Amino acid sequence: MDSFHFVQAIFEFVVLLFSLSVHEAAHAWTANRLGDPTARMLGRVTLNPIKHIDLIGTVIIPLFMLFMPGYGLLIGWAKPTPVTPSNFKNITRDDILTTVAGPVSNILTAIAATFALLILSHTSQEGAIVVHQLVGGAGLDPALIASSSVILPLGLLLHMAVVLNIVLFVFNLIPLPPLDGSHVVRHMLPYNALRVYDSLGLVGLLLVLFVGYRVIGFFVTPILGFVDGILRAF
Repeated sequence: MDSFHFVQAIFEFVVLLFSLSVHEAAHAWTANRLGDPTARMLGRVTLNPIKHIDLIGTVIIPLFMLFMPGYGLLIGWAKPTPVTPSNFKNITRDDILTTVAGPVSNILTAIAATFALLILSHTSQEGAIVVHQLVGGAGLDPALIASSSVILPLGLLLHMAVVLNIVLFVFNLIPLPPLDGSHVVRHMLPYNALRVYDSLGLVGLLLVLFVGYRVIGFFVTPILGFVDGILRAF
């Protein structure tokens, strides 16, 4: 791995930490607003990644993927936000709202980063070149990489924020325990089916890791294509 790709990997890891922190803080903030202060009392309404880090999902697996040749889409997860559903006024509705707050925060972050890239593209000629090369699919011009301007690293961070937050949005909506999608689905299941569903445990996690990756790619690719099309057009 050359120096540029090493720096790129570090950037991607930093963006992942931020995106996971946004996701978990959104869960905690929403739960508190709906009557459950559990996560707030534990200091989880914060963007400080230290409060959200899960050793395996936030550190080990992402770093392993980053330094593995041809890893593709980066995936990670944070420590689950603790929720006490009995504190909610409407347990089913409020638990679902708290659950979807995480993925929604990621898609909003991706939208904000897309607008920031559009602004960067219209700020200067170099900004336009950086953005169009990032979304062009042909890689970055070595001459551009050698430039000392801050435009390239800023563009890289913003484009990574778009990609990683779309990945996290799709990943967390997969309806397999322990992901957010499963918390929504479980409210729709009859009691006997719910017991089986909740008992998936390790099996669900393995399915997420081995099957979820293909599902993510299936949905993420057209979404990224749409976003890149907007960035190219403007």
